[in-house]
Amino acid sequence: MTPFRTATEVAAGIRRGELSSRALTEQLFARIDASTVNAVIATCREAALEAASEADRAVARGDDTGPLHGVPMTIKDAFAATGLPTTWGEPAFADCVADEDAAVVHRLRAAGAIVVGKSNVHHLLADFGRTENPLHGRTLNPRDPARTPGGSSGGAAAALADGLTYLEYGSDLAGSIRIPAAYCGVYGLKPTAGTVPLRGFQPPGPPAPLPREFPSAAGPLARSAADLRLALRVTGGPLRPARQTRLGDFRVGVVLDDPACPVTGEVGAALSDAVDALARAGVRVREGWPADVDPVVQAEAFGFQVELFFASQEGREPAGTAGQEQRRAALTAAWARYLAGVDVFLCPTVFTTALPHDHRDRYDDQVFWIAQASLPGLPSLSAPVGEGLPAGLQVVGPAHEDDTAITFADLAADVVGGFVPPGAGSGRVLDR
Repeated sequence: MTPFRTATEVAAGIRRGELSSRALTEQLFARIDASTVNAVIATCREAALEAASEADRAVARGDDTGPLHGVPMTIKDAFAATGLPTTWGEPAFADCVADEDAAVVHRLRAAGAIVVGKSNVHHLLADFGRTENPLHGRTLNPRDPARTPGGSSGGAAAALADGLTYLEYGSDLAGSIRIPAAYCGVYGLKPTAGTVPLRGFQPPGPPAPLPREFPSAAGPLARSAADLRLALRVTGGPLRPARQTRLGDFRVGVVLDDPACPVTGEVGAALSDAVDALARAGVRVREGWPADVDPVVQAEAFGFQVELFFASQEGREPAGTAGQEQRRAALTAAWARYLAGVDVFLCPTVFTTALPHDHRDRYDDQVFWIAQASLPGLPSLSAPVGEGLPAGLQVVGPAHEDDTAITFADLAADVVGGFVPPGAGSGRVLDR
């Protein structure tokens, strides 16, 4: 029972009685104990093992089962999960154990998932490029311990890459799902803004609804695009059908580099090879930015929206808010016009592969490519491509058509590769 199977495969195997939820959960705990990347920082072993045993008994009885029945998984340490601490990496919250589930956790459990533990985060989720905090320490990248897994969902992405979980759920304000996914070589989705409820996603304390949900979102991380679809259906509800079902039918916009944030040579080569492979597979490629979209203006506007997000929580409004809201509306409309004639837009997730720990050169540039989908609130996912340290290919879809982006990434894996365990070579993992 290899730890690198996808959640979709594992769920099907459990339903058929070919895999044991108890055995899979025991295997994960053994791997968590042996891991040196510091990705999983809290577990609930007794409760998880009993839930897994009951999942096996339910299959034996022939009970109806949910889409994630018996699948063991971890959850980002920013979502409340009954019986587990919710610390946000802050020592003052070390003993804060949740007595109810966040909405995301409740829906995952209702679908049959078994939450076995929490994954590490950057302190108070305040960094997109690294994951470390004074309570649980630093998380390492399983592909190279000298490099960062990204942040703030770095523990989530590292756990998937290291075979410590079958599925994860994170959050993304300024790339906190997509950047770790790119750096660790897994899939990570920021859904259309507002798709997944954020109740229970907060530091310990009285319930405090976010005064302004845009542009923060909750979304899944996984080892396949199909797992992203499964997790999003469970937590966000029914999805609109994908626009296309065959790879060769997709109309794809592409920008792989920009003078305002040039990509490194290895990222550029990996993304160029991927697009060439897609074109050979029949994908219709249109190069260039959408009309009326200036990526520098858009990145600056997104920076203001992030500032506004935090200011709104403090009850203040930065100067120039009205003008910036008009700019966001205009850019959102420009993307809507563009995506009426293009199914998905491809660009880098981030300009580089995983950075060394404490590397500060061009640090803030990590958000430039993230901003292009985040400002208009579009669904966007990072898919792994390339050999060695993976690059992230960002797939941006039309608003509220998340499955169009997911389906493209799922089909594209057959020609550009997908998740590969650390040290396993290159290409799509076919024999797990």
